[in-house]
Amino acid sequence: MTDDLVIGDDGKARCFWGGSAPDYLPYHDTEWGKPIRGDDALFERLTLEAFQSGLSWITILRKRPAFRAAFDDFVIAKVAAYDESDATRLMADPGIVRNRMKVDAAMHNARVAADLAPGELTELLWSFAPAPRARPAERQDVPAVTPESTAMAKTLKKRGFKFVGPTTAYALMQATGMVDDHLIGCWVPVMG
Repeated sequence: MTDDLVIGDDGKARCFWGGSAPDYLPYHDTEWGKPIRGDDALFERLTLEAFQSGLSWITILRKRPAFRAAFDDFVIAKVAAYDESDATRLMADPGIVRNRMKVDAAMHNARVAADLAPGELTELLWSFAPAPRARPAERQDVPAVTPESTAMAKTLKKRGFKFVGPTTAYALMQATGMVDDHLIGCWVPVMG
């Protein structure tokens, strides 16, 4: 076994990052790479991936309950109705990442998403999911950007979304099961 996999106290092999912090273990085992559909659920992941930009994912994961409380559980219709007083409230919330550009982008993106037909955000994002492929053998085989994530980012920007580049788009694809980047040997079942 390489250092790309770690063995947990339960004897299960996991991707190297899945055992690197206690908070990562349940996220790795039960969420990351599992298919997610639904406009609000995908809006949440899109927003959190944008907030993660420039930070480690563990920071966002640990703050996720506060983000959910601050952003009304990422219900698109609610966030789309936010105004300057909400931006001020969010910037004063120590439980979230207080970056004005990211807060503004989240509110703006909710308005763009709210203008889509129900289910359209889900279908739009999932339209970029590549054909299933073999799991990567090593961490170096996991890309940060793919042609599909580049196309997704480009399309989202054309639609008016902000703070969604190709790397953020690929992280979204990984987190929501559009791609399966669990390493070969990881105990998490292959999504079929």
